[in-house]
Amino acid sequence: MEETLKLLCRLQTVDSSLDELEEMKGDLPAVVASLQSSVDSYQSLITEKQNIITSSVMARDKADVDILEFKEKLEKYKAQQYEVRNNKEYDALTKEIDFASESMKNLEKQFASLESAMTSAKSEIDAAAVQLEEVKKQLDEKTAELAEVSKANEEEELQLTHQRQKIVVRLKGDTLSRYDRIRKGRSGKAVAVVRRGSCGGCHNKIPPQRLMELRTQKKMFMCEHCGRILISEELARSSATAV
Repeated sequence: MEETLKLLCRLQTVDSSLDELEEMKGDLPAVVASLQSSVDSYQSLITEKQNIITSSVMARDKADVDILEFKEKLEKYKAQQYEVRNNKEYDALTKEIDFASESMKNLEKQFASLESAMTSAKSEIDAAAVQLEEVKKQLDEKTAELAEVSKANEEEELQLTHQRQKIVVRLKGDTLSRYDRIRKGRSGKAVAVVRRGSCGGCHNKIPPQRLMELRTQKKMFMCEHCGRILISEELARSSATAV
């Protein structure tokens, strides 16, 4: 357990250093992520509207063909009306004419609706394209800024990341999961060194009995107040070699 506690202490030190490097980037990572999300949204919108235009063109062209076919039928039926021999034939042709006329009206309305949808989609694409170019420009600028800040600390960040990997592979999965869970819930600090009888995380006093138990280093103890993993000062000093 002593070795595990040393590794956790060292891991906290490395993670804290990585956190500091991340803080130096300010809000740039969040800004870049937000701008990238906006770019994705505009691109999705443009694709969606382009699909609407494509499907509308196909439906409009079909409606146009159907209108022509009904026009031909209508002219044919009207011509046949002059050749009917009885009322039954006349009534049958009249029904066909009414059906063709009504179908043409519906198709013409559909045609107009599709034209309107295409025009609207085209306008939305044009507006989105302008916004997309503006956001892309901002994204390029902020990405360049972030790259410049990151480059200044690139070597140190790589070294720390390498150290972290060396430590992590030596920790058991459940121990690492506990550490990560506490770290996430405690603003990045999962391990607290006990100084002058108090938790280094929440500064609450540790019971004397628990302080004695901590020095044995035979078990992992958690702060009763903040839930952080407690490490004695002696172990913290010797943890620098636990890599």
